Amino acid sequence: MASGWSPSYCVWCRCRKWPRTRRARAIVTDGIVPTLQELVGLRALVQGRRGARLGRHGVQGQALSNLRGRGMEYAESREYAQGDDARHIDWRLTARSGRTHTKLFQAERERLTLVVADTSPSLYFGTRVRFKSVQAARAGALAAWLAARDGDRIAALRGSHLEAPVPPASGPRGALRVLDALVRWYAQPPADDDGLPVALEHARRLLRPGSRLVLLADPSSIASIPAERWPALAMHHELIVLLLVDPLETSPPPKRLPFLGAHGGRIELGLDTAPVRQRWRQQFDVPLEATQAILQRQGARVMALSTVDSSDAWLSLLGRPHAVLATGAGR
Repeated sequence: MASGWSPSYCVWCRCRKWPRTRRARAIVTDGIVPTLQELVGLRALVQGRRGARLGRHGVQGQALSNLRGRGMEYAESREYAQGDDARHIDWRLTARSGRTHTKLFQAERERLTLVVADTSPSLYFGTRVRFKSVQAARAGALAAWLAARDGDRIAALRGSHLEAPVPPASGPRGALRVLDALVRWYAQPPADDDGLPVALEHARRLLRPGSRLVLLADPSSIASIPAERWPALAMHHELIVLLLVDPLETSPPPKRLPFLGAHGGRIELGLDTAPVRQRWRQQFDVPLEATQAILQRQGARVMALSTVDSSDAWLSLLGRPHAVLATGAGR
């Protein structure tokens, strides 16, 4: 495989020509550039879904904080201290122990859902249904609408030292701010992309214990993150990692394919031969499987989301223990 070669320079995609008419241009850009109308329409996919967050006794509501105080959800009982509210005395435990105990309740708060968007150039590529960047925007939009439905605050950021994160906000207004950012970020590769490590450093300063972190990333970007960074994220937050892949990367056709090299030269890969297919697998499949295994061991919920998958396929990760799911087959 030639040095500097990347599937983002596939002749299949680079040879497309933009039509002059506005109507024709809209048809060709479908699946190539995300639109706000498209992301807003995804709200319907989460409206009918059952809420995933349940309280200790199965009552859906706001997320539970680690703080003990006044709230609706019972947390524990302790011995009565001067100044405690007499209305909260735990009479049953008091009778059993012979010492006065009082009930403590779980304080409620709004949970933060943070969408971290990888904007590396390798995402702006696709051979079937849509670009990986468009699939990332759609998955991020679903996370935003899910947060709005559940009463969470929603924020988003990417790896940039110049652009500030989308500040946390709740409701449809907060979701629409995130959608607008996703459309801008995934329309074309940002010139000031500083990489996924910078994005995760920004996220570390914004997150609070109990937050949900939805990471949209190319598998090659995940490889640049040291493995020791993941346990802290998975321990204190609900960490969901969506790895954006394309069928050409995971299941290339057994034929000779033309590509453009990094310097404009034409390259033909004989994917109909066993040695070349093995090297292709070493380039894409093996790192993807290794990345999934590492993230699983560190406590993340992971899915390889293909461009041909239904954009809401990753919602099956919600409410499950840590798991790794393979790519689906639906649109």
